Amino acid sequence: MEIMKAVLGLEDGQYVVGEGFGVEGEVAGELVFNTQMTGYMESLTDPSYFGQILMFTFPLIGNYGVDTQNFQNPNVCALGCITKEICEKPDTSPSIRTFFEEHELHGLTGIDTRALTIKTRVYGTMRAALVVGSEDGEYAVQLAKKAPDISDITPIPQVSCKKSYHIKGKGKRIAIIDLGIKRNMITSLSRRGGDLHVFPHDATPDKILACKPDALFISNGPGDPKQAKAAIACVKYLVGQLPVFGICMGTQISALAVGGDTYKLKFGHRGANQPVRYTDGRIFITTQNHGFAVDAESLPDGCKVSYTNVNDGTVEGFENEDLELTTVQFHPEAFGGPRDTEMHFFDSLFRRIA
Repeated sequence: MEIMKAVLGLEDGQYVVGEGFGVEGEVAGELVFNTQMTGYMESLTDPSYFGQILMFTFPLIGNYGVDTQNFQNPNVCALGCITKEICEKPDTSPSIRTFFEEHELHGLTGIDTRALTIKTRVYGTMRAALVVGSEDGEYAVQLAKKAPDISDITPIPQVSCKKSYHIKGKGKRIAIIDLGIKRNMITSLSRRGGDLHVFPHDATPDKILACKPDALFISNGPGDPKQAKAAIACVKYLVGQLPVFGICMGTQISALAVGGDTYKLKFGHRGANQPVRYTDGRIFITTQNHGFAVDAESLPDGCKVSYTNVNDGTVEGFENEDLELTTVQFHPEAFGGPRDTEMHFFDSLFRRIA
C-alpha cells in the first residue's frame, strides 16, 4: 500500500508531517482534543465538532471498526481526524481507513498527538489546517493563519434541521430547539414517552407555542453561543412561560437569555472523564464537549449554580426555580452506566412537568 503524506499546520508556525488517510484535500479550523478511550465515531459524528479538527489523545482508534449504530448524526461533522495510530484490521468492518476513503473524509495519523495536546493545554486552542496528499508545512501554516476564529463563524444553521418535524410519543409534549442535536438526546427523551416537536435553530416563539408544549428543550450545538442570536431571543421570550431545559450549548443559550454572559475556555472540556459536583455533594463522572462556559458571576438573582467542575470550578449547570429553568453543561445522554447522569437529568425533567 502506497503511503499518502499529510501535514497539520498551526497558526503559530509549527507543522507536523505524517501519514494521511481518507482522500486528498484540505480543511482549516480550530484544533481541539478529546480524551475518550472509546466512542471515536460518536465524537466524529457529534454536530458540536462542526468547524473543528478533532484530535484524539488515546493513541489508537479504530480497533472495533465503524459502529454506525452509535452515530450521533448521519454524517461525520468534524472537519478532520488526527490520531497517533489507526487500527488497520479491526474486529468488525469497515475499518476507519476504509470508511474515510468511501466517505471522502480527511485524516492524519503517525504523529505525536501527546505533544500537540500538551501544547494546546499550555498555549490554548489554536487554528489549524490539515492538508492530505501533501507535506508542504509552510502552505498548511498559511491556511491555518487564514482560518476564521471560532467566534466569527456561524456553524449552527449547517447542523440544525431545515424544517420542523414530529416524533410521536404518548407522554408529555416537548418542544426542542435543534442547534445540532445529538441522536442520544432524542433517544433519552423518547424512551420516557416524550412527544417530541423538533424545531430549527431560528424558530420563532409563536411557532413553538403553536404545538402547545409542556416544556422547551434546548440542544447542544457548535461554535460560539453568542452567534445563536435567534435561539437566544426565542428562549428569552419563552422562559417563564414554559419550563425550560438545556444541555451543553442549551445551558449557555439559557444563561444569555436571562441576562448572563459566556466566555471561551482556554482549551475546553472534551472527554468522558470530567468530574462534576452537584449541590448535594455528590460527584458524577461526565461526558463533555464544549469550548465555552457560563460566567457564574454574571447570572442574575434567582439563578443558582447547581453543578460545578471539580477540576477547574467552572459552571456545569444552573437552575432558576421561579422561571422553571434547569440546565447542565455536560452530556447526561452520553452515560456510561445505569447510575450515571442520564437518569438523574432526564427523569428529573419529566418529574418536573408531570
